[in-house]
Amino acid sequence: MGEKISNIVVCVSMLVLLTVFGAWLFFRTPDPYSASERRVLLTKTEFCTETVRSGKFMSEYEKYALDQFPLRDAFRTLKAVNERYVLRKLDSNGLFFRDGYLSKLEYPLNEAMLDHAADRFSYLYDKYMKEQGITPYLVIVPDKNYFLAEKNGILSLDYEALYDRILKETDYMKPIEIRDLLDIGDYYNTDTHWRQDRIRDVAQRILDGMGIPAEEQAIPDRLQTLDIPFYGVYVGQAALPVKPDTIQYYDSDVISSCTVYNYDTGMPKEALVYDMEAAGGRDGYDFFLEGASALITIENPKAAADRELVIFRDSFGSSLAPLLIGSYRKITLVDIRYMQSGMVGNFVQFENQDVLFEYSTLLLNNSMGLR
Repeated sequence: MGEKISNIVVCVSMLVLLTVFGAWLFFRTPDPYSASERRVLLTKTEFCTETVRSGKFMSEYEKYALDQFPLRDAFRTLKAVNERYVLRKLDSNGLFFRDGYLSKLEYPLNEAMLDHAADRFSYLYDKYMKEQGITPYLVIVPDKNYFLAEKNGILSLDYEALYDRILKETDYMKPIEIRDLLDIGDYYNTDTHWRQDRIRDVAQRILDGMGIPAEEQAIPDRLQTLDIPFYGVYVGQAALPVKPDTIQYYDSDVISSCTVYNYDTGMPKEALVYDMEAAGGRDGYDFFLEGASALITIENPKAAADRELVIFRDSFGSSLAPLLIGSYRKITLVDIRYMQSGMVGNFVQFENQDVLFEYSTLLLNNSMGLR
């Protein structure tokens, strides 16, 4: 009798739970966006005779329920904590947490992606620089796994093979090696990117490599700290409870006097080197140059010399460029993920500028977005 009552209690409890959550899901106002996952969520298909008869409502409702289930973020965190601390899984949702750092699994080396990146770079060189006698420089930024994966038994890229292949296919560039200047402490705990407050030596190495005299290297040195917590891109993906990062950055009178233009719409729009509003937005790293953009120019009226730099870059370049601007009258940042390579000449007249290609190993191994 006791077992029967126990079974009844379990069944009734489950029925009540399903009824409550089902009704909650059906009648709640859906969330348009997931801040933790940084993506737009599905909205509910209209409930009407036509969609019910066609079966569209129920087929779409299942997908909608996965996105809009009540307490979804709490359940995601519970699942991730269980996998990490109870089941002892090495990774959760494609990410791993080691030495206080969240990082994404990146394996294996994709040679086709490396070749595609090298092909795009060669196209840019042949079309815009070769006849002008411009020799571009190349900086490859290692991702966090370069420092984390091997010692923690995590599968990772063959970095030596990656560097060798890219350098061989871009032998018209002058490489500037920076790996010896970096360690895991130079990256955010919760995000992909490096910390600007830790890469002044990298900026100096790059300026030295491009032949900028030491007396003209006006790298900013006034360290500032944002009082807004920075939850990097990996926090929402991992769904683990972790402490936020703090963004520190270098400011100077030179940076304050710079004029920044963003050409996302094709027409110049004034922008900021450091955007305080963006720091509290969906992606705090957008604090640097307001985030991803096809084309940005930074003009420095206090430059020690009348020289110009063009940077073909990924998102790591957003926090690097402010450290270089003191040495240039103008820096132009081009992101060919958002602009066709064949369109670059419509915005940049190549003559005698310094040209720098700055790309991370993560992007080189996933380069299909380069256009």
